[in-house]
Amino acid sequence: MLILSRRANESIMIGDSIEISVVDIKGDQVKLGIRAPKKVKVYRKEVYENIQRENREALQSTGALPSLEPFLEQKKQEQEDET
Repeated sequence: MLILSRRANESIMIGDSIEISVVDIKGDQVKLGIRAPKKVKVYRKEVYENIQRENREALQSTGALPSLEPFLEQKKQEQEDET
């Protein structure tokens, strides 16, 4: 892990397109500003961990989604009937 010291209104760069700035410091709380391309997803770590946990749970659930095969076959048959 790289550890850097920064004061308020100072920044660090990650690559060429991500800038992290120290916006404010009050007591033990530090406010950060993050400038990154829209395609880069930025989450607080606890939110990211919850998303990952929910995704894992969704993958492990059985029978959550019905098979699409009958639906696709029905649509295919309807299209053939129309022609």
